[in-house]
Amino acid sequence: MSYRPATDLLNNKVILVTGAGSGIGAAVAKAYATHGATVVMLDKNIAKMELVYDEIVAEQHPTPALYPLDLKGASIADYDELVAKVTDNFGRLDGLVHCAASLGQLAPTQHHEPKIWLETLHINLTAAYLLTCACLPLLQKQDNAAIIFTTDSHKDKAYWAGYGVSKAAIETFSKQLADELENDNCIRVNTIDPGQVQTKLHSQAFPATDPSSLAKPEDIVGDYLYLMGEDSLAITGALIHSQ
Repeated sequence: MSYRPATDLLNNKVILVTGAGSGIGAAVAKAYATHGATVVMLDKNIAKMELVYDEIVAEQHPTPALYPLDLKGASIADYDELVAKVTDNFGRLDGLVHCAASLGQLAPTQHHEPKIWLETLHINLTAAYLLTCACLPLLQKQDNAAIIFTTDSHKDKAYWAGYGVSKAAIETFSKQLADELENDNCIRVNTIDPGQVQTKLHSQAFPATDPSSLAKPEDIVGDYLYLMGEDSLAITGALIHSQ
């Protein structure tokens, strides 16, 4: 979207971003830091997170926090520990953005590997649910907190298997949660479909596509900024298409 956020849009906010080591997650983390937020970066790849960390610090934005965690094997206790550490170190949480995702296996239903199906749904759906539930009590302490999920328009196409099902489910979960929290008036819940973007996941799904023809992650962060800041206080339960 064509959105021009104020430089201080996210000043003094603490925002947790999953999948922050690369792709859209990294771009969102950098954009949030640029606009004043302290970003808690969650990813399983420490080296990639450190590169994003170095970029943010080099530009003299608020120093982010790194939280290595593999969603594939994380337990309920791991999510509770994460929230406890955010509370101890920052005392607040203003936003949660779900960018982490696994493509899994693109295959006909009858030939799909069951183990990969289960792992894909766990990473893309169950882990997002568990993390969201763990973060809700801390988010509810703020006046204008926000949760953003990331989906994919290919969700109901043939062969998209567990990945597609997980994205369809995430959209439903987002709307359910927005409806449940509507009278709470302190947490907005929305979903973004970023479209086709130059990411590792997209190259795995479409290996023959020329990535130079696609939008870069930095090109689509406007929606993530808009839905996290106070310019979108009246919006919840929405699905926004970036392209």
